Amino acid sequence: MDISAPLAFLSSESGDKIAYKINKGRGPTFIWCGGLKSDMEGGKAQHLHQWAQEEDQDFIRFDYFGHGASGGDFTDGTISHWAQDVITVMDALAGEQVILIGSSMGGWASLLAALDRPDRVKALLLIAPAPDFTEKLTWASWSEETRRQLEADGIVYEPSDYDEPYAYSKALIEDGRARQILDAAIPFDGPVHILQGAKDEVVPWTYSQKIVGALTSENVDYTLVKNGDHSLSAPADLDRLVRAAKNLRRKVTTK
Repeated sequence: MDISAPLAFLSSESGDKIAYKINKGRGPTFIWCGGLKSDMEGGKAQHLHQWAQEEDQDFIRFDYFGHGASGGDFTDGTISHWAQDVITVMDALAGEQVILIGSSMGGWASLLAALDRPDRVKALLLIAPAPDFTEKLTWASWSEETRRQLEADGIVYEPSDYDEPYAYSKALIEDGRARQILDAAIPFDGPVHILQGAKDEVVPWTYSQKIVGALTSENVDYTLVKNGDHSLSAPADLDRLVRAAKNLRRKVTTK
């Protein structure tokens, strides 16, 4: 995939460098918000960047604190920190109208950023979104022994699909517990499209579907892909992702 986009860096409030790549074009600005332990060089992010180049579309992809080419240690990261990274990128680089594309953990970070910048975020495209996952999926699945290990060691390691295991710090779990949003109404009224795989073993479709009921928006589309897994990176999935992005762009620009 040939994407001519130089690597650039932005300073965060904490002084760490946020790595990003950008395609300057017409608004609204799409911002890719990846999942836990992923980076901006993933297939979905690159595919969207290529689409943005082909259509002269404003688009940004970036790496959170402790991810990819950005600064910081992953084990020092929290949901609050990563959501703030979304806001930092938005405030520094995006146009007036923003559409956030959040994948898995990035769906949570996107929702938090949208609540913090309701005047800027006009729509959300969420892929297997996992708000509250640290508490309702991770902590809830742990044995008492694992929970005691977190208390004793301050960190728990679990297998991942990446080169390194997931590192769940005590700070990540406690911060996630404080930033839960699924137990009350989520006051976002713009258009939302959720893409979810029926065979997702990381974020079950029954879990992400809860977001539909929690959102105050009456303009919510939920697409369940019968044979889709958590990544939703097959060619048909990528085509579906671009169609959803185009549809949200149309809704935002024709209001």
